Amino acid sequence: MLKLRLLNAVAPAYFFTATAVTFILHFCFFVPTIFPNPYTSLKGSTIIHTVVFLFLMFNALGNYMMTIKYPAESTNETVVPVCSPHCSDKVDAHYLLNGRHFCKLCKKVILKRDHHCFFTGNCIGNKNMRYFIMFCIYTSCTCLYSLVLGVAFLTVEYSISFENPLTFLTLLPLSIGYFFMGTISGLQLFVALMLYVWLGIGLVCAGFCCQQVLLVARGQTWCQMQRGELVENRSPWRANLSDVFGTRWIVGLILPVQTVEICSENTDVLKQD
Repeated sequence: MLKLRLLNAVAPAYFFTATAVTFILHFCFFVPTIFPNPYTSLKGSTIIHTVVFLFLMFNALGNYMMTIKYPAESTNETVVPVCSPHCSDKVDAHYLLNGRHFCKLCKKVILKRDHHCFFTGNCIGNKNMRYFIMFCIYTSCTCLYSLVLGVAFLTVEYSISFENPLTFLTLLPLSIGYFFMGTISGLQLFVALMLYVWLGIGLVCAGFCCQQVLLVARGQTWCQMQRGELVENRSPWRANLSDVFGTRWIVGLILPVQTVEICSENTDVLKQD
């Protein structure tokens, strides 16, 4: 449990650090190098790349904050349940009745709990699932877009050719070796390291997002899938997606705003009770 609590504190710090580093690299190194004199000539390509990057970053951070601002619905139960010997998860949460789960990290009974997200420091459930999915989408897009700009920066600044697919696979180990030999600068090594960080985070977020969308469409949570529970009276996939993303889902695709009506949320709570 101590390791989980430590991870719950380290993961958000890691996210904000990676975000700040990405922001600094983009505006202090990538844009000035790829597009020389961008702020004096105001080239159209510079403006487009800057607007796209800020749009992706704004939505990633906005949905991240919305996930924290609207935590998963919790009940008023104050008694900590005792985990039975047959509980399939003794580390993360206690499984209760009627779709209720007691999270050991949040120390609350959560309705329609999906999982505990260490990067946001709270549980993902009925209220913030939509923001969490959009956070994964825009984080993945931001990382993959930064990966492309990082490759372009290394190509322009250090004349590294990425035409051979093996170049990317051998970039980091060769950069480490050349750095200790004094052949390349620390900036080149750091950018090469960030390329792998962006690729890893981007692919993980993309895969996790696809999984969550499929679960939402099936009207199922991650906790239910782990336990092998079948959802009774399963609604059509369109209704399940509408419950999570709301009727104004198009607005939610481009802006981190609340799109789920309060009345529908209250109805879900009544169903769980």
